Amino acid sequence: MLPGEQEWSALLALQRATHATLHVLAADIASLGLTPSEINALANLADGRNRTMSELAAATGARPTTLTSVLDRLERRGLVSRGSAPGDRRAVLIALTQGGRQAAGAIGQAISALERRALDDLPAHAIAGLRAGLQALTEASP
Repeated sequence: MLPGEQEWSALLALQRATHATLHVLAADIASLGLTPSEINALANLADGRNRTMSELAAATGARPTTLTSVLDRLERRGLVSRGSAPGDRRAVLIALTQGGRQAAGAIGQAISALERRALDDLPAHAIAGLRAGLQALTEASP
């Protein structure tokens, strides 16, 4: 390493990439007026499958207490609804409303467009390496 050069860090690069992509996404869907945490929750519900609180927390990487406040805001805006899970009244089931489906669709389109712009010119082995690296970082978390 030359004097003045910093050693490359996967975590710092991931943090920079996260901030950059969130900035682009926020601009692309600014009309929705959503925070990054709200975007994350809606994007993870975009497939239309209802999820329990614990399933959504795992999918978003958020703590349940943090996710609760995100869902409170989304519910007040009429984008999600919460109810009891069939067979387990203690489990909270999260579902998109009609407005939530529209917002999630717009988010999904913005994510897909950004991924195409960023990744389409990369070879398949680079995409596979990226996927493997991100998975390894995710699994390293307690």
